[in-house]
Amino acid sequence: MAAPIVVHPPSPSGGRRVTANGRILGLAHDLRDLAEFLRRAGLDPDHVRFDDPELIEWRRVGPDVWT
Repeated sequence: MAAPIVVHPPSPSGGRRVTANGRILGLAHDLRDLAEFLRRAGLDPDHVRFDDPELIEWRRVGPDVWT
């Protein structure tokens, strides 16, 4: 089963598109943005492990690369 949250590769203009179950949440420029998108999607970012592959799929590069 695929992770419900996908952080797509960095865009040429900066930031990374974030989707939840195929729905676009927004363009994140760092982990704070991602945490806010998760909060808006109903998740508690204080209890989310950003390295949990069952929850978040990082495409091409991991959480240290945003541009």
